[in-house]
Amino acid sequence: MTARLDYLWRFCATGMAFVVFGVCGVLFSVLVFPLASLWPHRASRQRAVASVIHSFFRALVAVLQRIGVMELDVSGARALRAGAPAIVVANHPTYLDVMVLLSLTPRACCVVKNAHWSNPCFWGIVRSAEYVSNADPTELIEAGARQLAAGYTMIIFPEGTRSPAPNRLHAFSRGFAHMALKAGAPIVPVLMDCDPPAFTRQMRWYDVPARAFRMRVNVLAPLGVEQLAVHDTTPAVAARSVTKAVEAHITQHLFDYGFFKTGN
Repeated sequence: MTARLDYLWRFCATGMAFVVFGVCGVLFSVLVFPLASLWPHRASRQRAVASVIHSFFRALVAVLQRIGVMELDVSGARALRAGAPAIVVANHPTYLDVMVLLSLTPRACCVVKNAHWSNPCFWGIVRSAEYVSNADPTELIEAGARQLAAGYTMIIFPEGTRSPAPNRLHAFSRGFAHMALKAGAPIVPVLMDCDPPAFTRQMRWYDVPARAFRMRVNVLAPLGVEQLAVHDTTPAVAARSVTKAVEAHITQHLFDYGFFKTGN
């Protein structure tokens, strides 16, 4: 009986959390974005919006933990708060990955799907925060390099969408590698895990697990892009070598940390 009541509570709490997130996203789009557009100084406007987003997601993560929906275990988060611009490259098992990383990274800019630019819950956020669309690969690289030069940490999920299975990744796209080579920025690999699985590609919000899910985040040591790239070759070949190296590095560490399990 107690387990049943606990499940019903987490089911209702999860639904309410999604409602609050959606309502806040719409309010941000119709109120904060129009007000932010009147701010005369673009750089300080972006910093203020990034701070608001970071604070909102920190509060949302804290509430989800307090009400017993999720647990959060983070290792190495200091690297995300260091302030130096970098490219965070993470695997993408759940819908909540971006929320968790934004809650841990004070000055963040994200690469987001082009579809989010017309989503009523997101369009104001992505525009006022000057997030980068993945619609145009060339503009993605240029815009990302500009954000890095302005001191922001770029958060990128190179799979492009949520992982296809608990022990498998989509092939990484090369945009982050081109961006790192152009800006000379370090790459910070981040491992994400959710146990039991929740909000995966195969699940809906109402597929609430039998117990509170535990999000684990391991921030690995930064990788210097110059050490990963094949030299004396074309930018395309250099980017391909960086992408393969980072994908192999993250995959191996997912097994090493027990996020992926051999034989499953």
